[in-house]
Amino acid sequence: MPEELIAALVSIDSVNPELVPGGAGEAELAAFVAGWLREAGLEVTVDEAAPERPSVVAVARGRGGGASLMLNAHLDTVGVEGMAAPFDPEIRDGRLYGRGAYDMKASLAACMLAAARLSADALAGDVVLTAVADEEHASVGTRSVLRRWGADAAIVTEPTGLRVCVAHKGFVWAEIEAAGRAAHGSRPSEGIDAITRMAPVLARLAELQASLDARPPHPLVGAPSVHASQIEGGQELSSYPARCRLALERRTVPGETVDDVRREAEALIDGIEGVELSVGLAREPFAADREAAVVDAIARGVEAVTGLPAEVYGDTPWMDAALTQAAGIPTVVFGPAGAGAHAAEEWVDLASVEACTEALVACARELCA
Repeated sequence: MPEELIAALVSIDSVNPELVPGGAGEAELAAFVAGWLREAGLEVTVDEAAPERPSVVAVARGRGGGASLMLNAHLDTVGVEGMAAPFDPEIRDGRLYGRGAYDMKASLAACMLAAARLSADALAGDVVLTAVADEEHASVGTRSVLRRWGADAAIVTEPTGLRVCVAHKGFVWAEIEAAGRAAHGSRPSEGIDAITRMAPVLARLAELQASLDARPPHPLVGAPSVHASQIEGGQELSSYPARCRLALERRTVPGETVDDVRREAEALIDGIEGVELSVGLAREPFAADREAAVVDAIARGVEAVTGLPAEVYGDTPWMDAALTQAAGIPTVVFGPAGAGAHAAEEWVDLASVEACTEALVACARELCA
């Protein structure tokens, strides 16, 4: 049963410090994972992409001559606001509750248990477990790991409810700033209202969303979207605002690119005086190669464990699968069931973690034999 390992992982605070200033980060959890995997007989390396932001790479070394498989899970979690006892795991009715239980320390436990079993199998190919930092923010962990390690296939073990995920959305963040001129509210000839300068941008943003709604949706992940995430400007009621800042997010679907979004964003401000655009963090969408061996292998593993054909689907959140696929590694997403990612109540179904572990083992034995 995996509950003891999941509980040990959940009990270690690994809140991402980029999301929550002062957050614990991954160092303590990475040390625990590295020690556990060393005791299980794997070759362990700690890869520190940034100070105090370690990832763990553990290899179940094969005999040689076989394909290699990467299992990926992230160490970090989001914050714990609203949770009474986030790091005191509790088991009720076959569910384990706590921060990170679902997203995604149960998946990490499944990878660890599977890798330990596969190490004893002495398969032909290597099994490479990557327990990475910072997925919840900028994915510095996976990006660093991929510069040093590769594989012939990868499974990103984000929770999927034991379904096989072959596509997900991407995103682009951008900021638009309107410049005005501060002045006393009684002297309109001296002031320029930065907030009203932003008004046509907001109107065009609504028009852009309408045009996205009119497109045929992607068959697996649905329609692309754009929304105004934040807006701020002004200081007090009696003054003309000198600036107005708008932050927006564009969710992309497979087939769309960051350059496409940049052109759309530039059109939002075209011809409007005193307005500037900056494009920030961007992550490409993910679409698996449906002919890749790993897709069929994990589907067969699921069917062998559950007795039912695997459900293949697309999801909406961004995941590190886009990075492994972009690195030339055929990738699929597969993990256990549960609920409450980023919520005040988070839980994972323990029976699904056992099934996930068994399916990962079956997949690796097929691919790496």
